[in-house]
This record gives sequence, C-alpha cells and structure tokens, in this order.
Amino acid sequence: MTGHGAKFTRKRDEAIVALLNHRNVEEAARSIGLAPKTLHRWMQVPEFEAAYRKARRGAFRQAVARLQQASSAAVTTLLKLAVDQHSPPAVKARAAYYILTLSTRAMETEDIEARIADLEQAAELSKQSR
Repeated sequence: MTGHGAKFTRKRDEAIVALLNHRNVEEAARSIGLAPKTLHRWMQVPEFEAAYRKARRGAFRQAVARLQQASSAAVTTLLKLAVDQHSPPAVKARAAYYILTLSTRAMETEDIEARIADLEQAAELSKQSR
C-alpha cells in the first residue's frame, strides 16, 4: 500500500470511519466512493487491518465509558422500581434479582482483582529475591 502518499492515507482514514459507521463493508465502501472489492482487499493489508482494529478499540472504549456514565442512573432506576409501591410484584422481584446478582458479580470481580494484585506482587518479590 506504499506509494499512494497522502491521498491514500486520507482515503484509508475515510474507509476506517466508514467501516465503523456502516452495517457492512459494501455500504462502507460505497459511502466513500470505493468499490467493495477494493475495500475488502485493503482489509487484507496488515497496516490497514491494524489501523482499523485500533479504531474499533477506541470506539469500543468510548462506548464502555458511556455505559459507565449511565450506570448510576440505571442503579437508581432499579432501586426505585424495587421500592415503588405502585410497581407490580414481578417488576419488584426482577429489580431485586438484578440488584443482588449485579452486586454479587461486582464483589466477585473486586475479590478476583485483589487476588491478582496479590499474586503479581508475590511474583515481583520472588523475581527480586533471585
């Protein structure tokens, strides 16, 4: 993919953005005036594939950050449903189930993270004592 210079770099960047914003390769290619076959071929080039993967990771991290921002409102909603006098019993039970299940998972995750940190620290101390 060398020899195309700045024009290729710009078109490659457009292709990556299109891939992130369209349902499939064909739609992405057409949106930027490329033949789908060309975009499929570009996707086989290691440099393009690496840049596309990096862009997907960035987009995913952004989505996860949005979820984390919304989690407080989600918890508030579950708590309100669980204690609202007007909520049907099935809704209250489901809200309670989710609250208990998710808080248990969070606690388990914290425990695992602490154990991993302890193991990493022990491994580091072991390396230093050799």
